[in-house]
Amino acid sequence: MIRLIAVWLITLVCAMPAMAVNPDEVLADPVLETRARDLSKDLRCVVCRNQSIDDSNAGIARDMRIVLRERLVAGDTDQEAFDYLVDRYGAYVLLDPPVNPTTYLLWVGPLLFFLAALFGFSRIFRKARATTDLVEELSDEDRALVRSLLNDEETL
Repeated sequence: MIRLIAVWLITLVCAMPAMAVNPDEVLADPVLETRARDLSKDLRCVVCRNQSIDDSNAGIARDMRIVLRERLVAGDTDQEAFDYLVDRYGAYVLLDPPVNPTTYLLWVGPLLFFLAALFGFSRIFRKARATTDLVEELSDEDRALVRSLLNDEETL
């Protein structure tokens, strides 16, 4: 039982996100640091896939965290600092991209793929059902022939 609990605790610890913010990046002002952490959770590392800059150990993520903190220390509002990073690195850095003409396919794409798969499966099942409807019932003569063939097989 103790081993099971130990394995569970180790698994729990390993599943936690690896906060990659280095101690030298942390701001002295706890309010600014909290703002920086909140903003960095919504910004994607441009090197890592689906990892925020707060969780990434990549060098570019470190640079982005530093720039974000510099902007906040300089007096930018949250939105100004956020917009600065988006202007500098592009809309790709947004973990939750806005709905606009350049991202319509991103937002509608999964639905289109689902509908295409649903349409394909419905055609396959419809075609399978149509082929089973084409099978004719055996006549009495055909049944007798099958029975006689089966009986002949049993005698061999």
